[in-house]
Amino acid sequence: MLPIIDEEVIEKILSEAMQDIHGWRKKMIHYIKEENPEVNTAIIEIAQGTDLDPKAVATGAYMTYLLLEKASEEDSGTIDFEE
Repeated sequence: MLPIIDEEVIEKILSEAMQDIHGWRKKMIHYIKEENPEVNTAIIEIAQGTDLDPKAVATGAYMTYLLLEKASEEDSGTIDFEE
């Protein structure tokens, strides 16, 4: 079962991402590449394999990944927004 993503987590991630969406996406590429290279590869392959804007598809996937990660950390009591 996936963790519940509360509004505080959503607001934090959206605020961070929207300050510089292009820079945030690039940061997430490197972060997920280190944390979970298989997921990063899948995101890139899916983004490139659609008729949609690949950067937009990847940004949505990276945001979803980070939202789930932070919600999981919050559920376990280990959330850290100081990254």
